[in-house]
Amino acid sequence: MPALHPRLAASLVAIVVAITPACRSNDSEARSTSRTAGSSASTARSVPAANDSLSQLADRGRIQGSASAPVWLVEVSDFQCPYCRMWHDSTYSAVVRDYVSTGKVRLAYLNFPLQMHVNALPSAEAAMCASVQSKFWPMHDALFNSQEKWERLADPSAFFDSLATRAGVDRTQWTTCVTKHLMRPLIEADKSRSEQRGVQSTPSFFIGDETIAGAQPYSEFRAAIERQLAKASKSPAR
Repeated sequence: MPALHPRLAASLVAIVVAITPACRSNDSEARSTSRTAGSSASTARSVPAANDSLSQLADRGRIQGSASAPVWLVEVSDFQCPYCRMWHDSTYSAVVRDYVSTGKVRLAYLNFPLQMHVNALPSAEAAMCASVQSKFWPMHDALFNSQEKWERLADPSAFFDSLATRAGVDRTQWTTCVTKHLMRPLIEADKSRSEQRGVQSTPSFFIGDETIAGAQPYSEFRAAIERQLAKASKSPAR
């Protein structure tokens, strides 16, 4: 299946979900997704070679930060989840300012669209198709900033089109990607990979070998990142 950087994959460890500000998968969804995890992986592997290059572009586009950053932060999220937006609005920019922009942390986004959110999958496709053109993060911000405007739309495609256009994508290429669902296998692979590591709610985070469940305050992330930076500084150089 399409994979993130090996160091990123290695950072995904089992997570214990407590009572947190998070969108939870319901029991029926959990049973459904556990039954389909194998088929999702198979679907991802079946993408033609021509589309593999698009997946690779999309995969790189949803990662930000220096390649030499000593700590990975992986966000597992759903664009329609109100708690994911809460984290975006309250903590994301501070993490980017203090750690990503300073070369200390590399941040990646994994999709975990919940079935109870009817526009979660279309929004993930819109973002990942923008990622093919290195416009994931502007689209990521636009989707969260306008969540209340599109979350209940019967068909959000026109709204997403306007967001993507403002983000600067090539509209023809983006539309082809979305209408042909070229990113769906990658999104399904994201969710399958996260489920295999125990994720049951959004947002969930992997910071080095630590996990955080829910839209916790910035202080929680700062403390975890500082611990991981301290640990990385004691590790022998590779």
